[in-house]
This record gives sequence, structure tokens and C-alpha cells, in this order.
Amino acid sequence: MMKKIGLIINPIAGIGGKVGLKGSDGLDIVEKAKALGAVAESGEKTLTALRSLALIEKDVEIYTYPGEMGADVCVEAGFKTVVLGQIEKDKTTSADTMTAAKEILKNDIALLLFAGGDGTARNILDAVDKDTLVLGIPAGCKIHSGVYAINPRSAGFLAAAVLQGRIAGSKEAEVMDIDEELFRKDIVQAKLYGYMRIPDAASLMQCRKSGGMVSDEDAVEEIAEYVADTMEKDTLYIVGTGSTTAAIMKKLNLPYTLLGVDLVCNNKVLANDCTEKTILDYLGRCEKVKIIVTIIGGQGYVFGRGNQQISAEVLRKVGKENVIIAATRNKLASLPDNKLYADTGNEEVNRLLSGWKRVIVGYKYEVVMKIYS
Repeated sequence: MMKKIGLIINPIAGIGGKVGLKGSDGLDIVEKAKALGAVAESGEKTLTALRSLALIEKDVEIYTYPGEMGADVCVEAGFKTVVLGQIEKDKTTSADTMTAAKEILKNDIALLLFAGGDGTARNILDAVDKDTLVLGIPAGCKIHSGVYAINPRSAGFLAAAVLQGRIAGSKEAEVMDIDEELFRKDIVQAKLYGYMRIPDAASLMQCRKSGGMVSDEDAVEEIAEYVADTMEKDTLYIVGTGSTTAAIMKKLNLPYTLLGVDLVCNNKVLANDCTEKTILDYLGRCEKVKIIVTIIGGQGYVFGRGNQQISAEVLRKVGKENVIIAATRNKLASLPDNKLYADTGNEEVNRLLSGWKRVIVGYKYEVVMKIYS
């Protein structure tokens, strides 16, 4: 028997990530991102999810909206598709997302899939009732909400499990979002907007982002001192986002971008708040390159959340062996399943990054953790 699900794609979700705009909310930001050469990736991530779904469940009918909001990807994935409504190509808005959700829900679907970030989750929240079962395909720059799967592939597997009755339980999860204007000024101000019902499958869902603890201050200082002391000459360091990496820059007495990516060589800043293109341009000038990143507390993401400028292409060129991960023990303890994750948007690179990796947690003190793709 044919099983019905809904699908909504935010076509511009995450478009500002690789070009360093820290979000995609607002038409002016979208236009700026496009002017900088940004390319939307939410459709490709949704395709990854649908192909995973198709591997184990083919008897699916998908109710969606035209073109880039879902129909194109459904057809490419080979699913039977019912297309509702109308949109204006390349000019979709949050209102389209909410309208699509309301129209799709009139068709007695078992699950509403949506691709985007925290802003998209807020739009879905405004359109559905508390009993609607939803599942997010992560495609945004910032994903603080707990309604998203670990990665697009997991979203597909989880959707199949729901349709086959292998996961029957559900639970409420937070919809969080931050003020992007403040975020671009290196200020993180998150707000809880409400709750939506998601499949109860903790192993395939990401957790809500959590911050560090006050007691982390000494540990961060130790980490910063150790990384600064061991930095090599004539080596380009790509320094990722977050307070832990910012502490390293402070230790070096260098200007930094708290929520952006900076480039350092021989104790000098080559570029602050870099785009993917800037990073790739500098890669060609340096023989030795290393990447310094931290993890997102409560979630465990090393790549793919908030640091999209360090893209799959950058990681492919630099290599896993040249990635330095630093995080406090409190941050590692906040991970519900003791796992790290890579969600670069490229399955090949995710696999390349997977496996065991050392994490610096203090001065000359490391632990070994596993990265999952």
C-alpha cells in the first residue's frame, strides 16, 4: 500500500554559509550571498535524504510544492509525486513555506519532511498543530533546534523507519533560533520559540545546541596555550568558529572573528572572517595547511554547523590528518551519545573524515573520540 509523506524545501537555506554571511534570513542577505557566488545546497541535501529513504522504502507518495520547493528533487529521486500550489521561481519566501505546510497537511500524511535551518523550523512551527509529526533535513547555516536529523542521510533512514512502523513513538523537541543581526556582530542570542513533535529516535536526531560552563574557563586557557605553543612555522592555520578557537587567537594576541573563520601564518593574520573562496585561494599559496576547530556542545558537530566556510572542498584538499580538534572535557561530557559528527554536505568527504581522532582537552592532554559521518 502506498504511504504518504509531505516534503518542503527552503531553496535558500544555508546559502550564506560558505560565503561567511552566517545565515540566510532576509532578501538582502540572499542577494548578497548570490553576488558572492553562493550556490543553494538544500535541494542536494534533500536528494541525499530521499535516496536513503528509497533504499529501504519505495512505496511512498510525496506531497510537495512545485520546482525548487520539492517537486524537482522528488522526480529526480524517482518517487511518485503530488504537486500542490504555485510558487514564483527564485523568489520563494517564508510565507510560501507556511502555505505549503498548511496545504500538504490536508492530505492525511504520515510525516512532514522539511529541509532548512532554524528559520525554516520556525515557519513550520507556525503552520502545523502540536500533533503533526515532523522531521527536519539539516540544510541551514545555524541549527540550534532539536527537530533535525543528524544529517540528510539519517533523515531518509528515519523517515523509512516511521513509514514501516519500526519507530512508532514520538516526542516533543525544541524549535530554537538566534538573532542573525546580532550573530553577525559575534553575539549569540538564542530564543525558544516552541515545540514540535518528532520521531522518538535519539540516535538519529541531533540534540539542541548547548553552551559551555563557567568552569570551562581554565580548561579553555590550557587548550589555547597548548595549541599556540605547538603551532608550526610557515604553516597556514585555518581557525574555525567558537569561543575555544577565539581563545587561541587571544593567546596569540591576534584579532579574530568569534563566529567566523580566520587565517593565520607565522603569528600573523592573513585574513579575517573568510569565505570559502578566500580559504581556497590561500590554500594554493601554502605548502603546509592545518585546520583548528572545536565542537558544538550538546550536538558534537565538528563540521557542517556554523563553519560551512570550511567546506568539503577545503577539507578534501587539507586532509583529515591536518585537522586539529580542541574542546573542553565539559563540552565532551555534554554529548548525549559520546559521538562526534561531520555533515559537510558531501558524503565522500564525510566518510573521509569519519573514524578515530584525537581531541585536545588540556595542556598536553588529549582524548580519542570517533567521528561519524
